This record gives sequence, structure tokens and C-alpha cells, in this order.
Amino acid sequence: MYELSSLLMTALLALLVGGGLGALIARRYSFDGRKQRELERSVDKLLQQQKDYQHEVVEHFAGTAKLLNNLAESYRDVHNHLASGASELCDDETGSILRTIPESGLSQIGGEPDPAAVQAPLDYAPKASPYASGVLNEEFGLDKASAAPGGDFVTAEPAVIEEPAVSEELEKVEKSA
Repeated sequence: MYELSSLLMTALLALLVGGGLGALIARRYSFDGRKQRELERSVDKLLQQQKDYQHEVVEHFAGTAKLLNNLAESYRDVHNHLASGASELCDDETGSILRTIPESGLSQIGGEPDPAAVQAPLDYAPKASPYASGVLNEEFGLDKASAAPGGDFVTAEPAVIEEPAVSEELEKVEKSA
């Protein structure tokens, strides 16, 4: 009836399909798969919590800065009120002790700085000469002669490094030639 080869091919195909489905189901419902999905969910949840926390921190400090600016403006207003009262009610010497504070000081704090007026901080020590030690020298600004008994440096005097005289070096080179 049926040929042996077609029967074997059908059996082999059924075995492969059944094995693939079994592996897929086993992987889907295995303990490791569940554990991995659970860990992925917890990582996603923790990342979202971190983003929410960072957003709350930014909002908190923005609100705090606004409140501090309001407080500083209120202190300025009280100071100016006292200064105007002192100048009106007291004699010239006593009334001139308090001076009014201009309003322009606080309004510039929250605004954008002028890029031309802002200079970036230096992250290196400037060299006094080409023969001075490197720009990231840990001895820069320290005077070894005034070290404390414990070995700590006390003063912050620039370290002096003597330069070799260029003319003396040229004379030595000329004599050797």
C-alpha cells in the first residue's frame, strides 16, 4: 500500500515537528524562561523608577532655586525699605550707613550668561618657561623647603625650576665640535 520510504519520511517529519513544538513549549514554560522574563520586567521597572526619581530631583532643585531667588528678592526689598527709612528719618551720618541694593543683581542670576564674558576654567598649571616641569606636575605650587615635620606641604609658593643658560649650552656644543 504505502511505500516504505514515504512512510519513513512522514514519520521523520512528524518526529521533527513534534520535537520542535516540544522544545518551544518547554522553553516557553520552563523555569529559566520565566525567571529571565521576570528579571527583564524588574530591570525595566527599576530603570523607570530611576528616571522618575531623576525627574523629581530636577524639579525639586528647580523649585528650590526659584524659592531662594524669591527669598533673596524679599531680603533686598526689606533692606531697601530700611535704607530709605534710615536716610529719611536719621541724620546724615547714620542714614548713610545703609545703602540701597540695585535690582539688577538677582535678575542676572537666572538668565543666560554672555558667552564672550565667560572664560572656561583652566585644567592645567601654566608653564613659566619651556624648561619648567609638565603641566600636570603634582609639585606645582608647592615649596618643598617649607614642608612640615610630618612631610605635608604647608605653603603654596610656586616651585622654582632653574633654566639652563642657552648660551652656556651653545658654547659647550661649539667646543665639542
